[in-house]
Amino acid sequence: MNATLQSVTARIIERSGPSRRRYLERMRDAGEQIPDRRQLSCGNLAHGFAACSEDEKNTIKMMNQANLGIVTAYNDMLSAHQPYERFPNIIKQAVREMGCTAQVAGGVPAMCDGVTQGQPGMELSLFSRDTIAMATGVALSHNMFDAALYLGVCDKIVPGLVIGALRFGYLPSVFVPAGPMPSGLPNKEKARVRQEYAEGKVGRDELLQAESDSYHSAGTCTFYGTANSNQMLMEFMGLHLPGSSFVNPENPMRDALTREAAQQAIRLTKQNGQYTPIADVLDEKAFVNGIVGLLATGGSTNLTIHMIAMARAAGIVLTWEDFSDLSTVVPTLAHVYPNGMADVNHFHAAGGLGYVMGELLGAGLLHGDVKTIFGTGLDRYTQEPFLNGDDIDFRPGTKVSLDEDIVRPASNPFSPQGGLEVLKGNLGTGVIKVSAVKAEHRIIEGPAVVFESQHDLQQAFKAGELDRDCVVVVRFQGPKANGMPELHKLTPPLGVLLDRGFKVALVTDGRMSGASGKVPAAIHMSPEASEGGPLARVQAGDIIRLDADAGTVEVKVDTTEWAKRQPVVADLSGNQFGVGRELFAPMRAAVNTAQEGATIFRFEDFEE
Repeated sequence: MNATLQSVTARIIERSGPSRRRYLERMRDAGEQIPDRRQLSCGNLAHGFAACSEDEKNTIKMMNQANLGIVTAYNDMLSAHQPYERFPNIIKQAVREMGCTAQVAGGVPAMCDGVTQGQPGMELSLFSRDTIAMATGVALSHNMFDAALYLGVCDKIVPGLVIGALRFGYLPSVFVPAGPMPSGLPNKEKARVRQEYAEGKVGRDELLQAESDSYHSAGTCTFYGTANSNQMLMEFMGLHLPGSSFVNPENPMRDALTREAAQQAIRLTKQNGQYTPIADVLDEKAFVNGIVGLLATGGSTNLTIHMIAMARAAGIVLTWEDFSDLSTVVPTLAHVYPNGMADVNHFHAAGGLGYVMGELLGAGLLHGDVKTIFGTGLDRYTQEPFLNGDDIDFRPGTKVSLDEDIVRPASNPFSPQGGLEVLKGNLGTGVIKVSAVKAEHRIIEGPAVVFESQHDLQQAFKAGELDRDCVVVVRFQGPKANGMPELHKLTPPLGVLLDRGFKVALVTDGRMSGASGKVPAAIHMSPEASEGGPLARVQAGDIIRLDADAGTVEVKVDTTEWAKRQPVVADLSGNQFGVGRELFAPMRAAVNTAQEGATIFRFEDFEE
């Protein structure tokens, strides 16, 4: 076992000791009441199964067979979630064959960041995660269920479902993916058209056609952004079935895996003798495994926020330093767009997550002795599913990469270190994704160009005002200011500047998402500008140095002058209303920092 992995895990366990103990005590007390519906009055129970068939009612009354709750993020606007329409019927049939029942416990909202990028609705995106957690709580509040199945894929949806699930940590819980859409327009071509549009070389018709050819069917977007990083995370943390993350929606294997996931959830209930609640699966080692998976695959920067919030829901305290220290020893084993040109379908075909886990286990960089929904031991996740009629056989996966341009062995990684780093300096603390940044662009020094809106930056770019070496500062984009939107629309213009030979970087208290690309970007800067953070004192022309190799981000201003400067106070009134933003004012007021998970929750397990 790698010494750094051991030491980081040990300090997380020590740091989390009191809160984790309180959390587990609460979950064990609650677990003593399973089946929950024994607590219900006759009137309660009658309401709970009123719409069921007579056979289902009799089964639920008996208490000796499991009733499975389905929490679904289905809607048919999101390509990633449209396949979930058919899943409940598959699940119900699968559990009926085991003499059990299933009910759709409730739905949770699911918004698409791809639709809201650069739009006012993006300011609701981060808060949708905690809304989803609360909706999960509502769905499971009826005390009707012995286990739960969670249907969700995209950016805030899986973290929100996990947070909600952990507050019902006494229930066995299985997460069920829907799979990526088949490969469309190659990512390199898509990126080229986007940059040409930013330069005015092609029109909106050409851009829309390229986007339509990229995002063309049901299923998750195929680049390795937050949605697909979520799927990786669920597999690394033992909440998916092995090899299930990246199977296309229309592949017969997809429905077979859904069927198997439902039956596995039933097996994990108290009635069926393999009781495995999610509180026991998601322990400190599981979260360390998740961080390792994120680093080894070059996953989304959003998970540096979400994993902290998820862990706190389980009484576990993670910090950005945990990510940073693990990144020094975890090699980058995958190059999937935006870190390379392959998409997740190519990655899956080349060996996928099972191969990566096998390599990391062999290198002593994962905790293999963890509980999962598939049994004890992460080595089970090096297996692959194969169809055997209507059933699934899990067999050993590939021991060699089938394409070393996409995925490599630990002995020959793309980089000896992981894809994420923490930056610190007199501008605060932030995160940078370096897996897609060339070595010559990891140290940038230049005069600051300051914006308080991504739209102002785009206008300046179109006017030619950014054709020079510069460090672009986009501030007042933190969770309290406007909900911390993703600033993915900045990628094409900044990429153009880089291609023109200018030295350019981004520093922001906003997010850049799992699509963070080739431009060095210090993101999630904390404390945020709206709270008087250092970014609020930066002036145009200040020299800023971003050094990803040294892990620093600093403004080179005389310390006496810097201390005298008063922070700018921005007019944020334009972010308060429209597309429902007024409904989220209490969340903007209550949310904590990005370093703390940018969450509104203050779990009582942390109270002394």
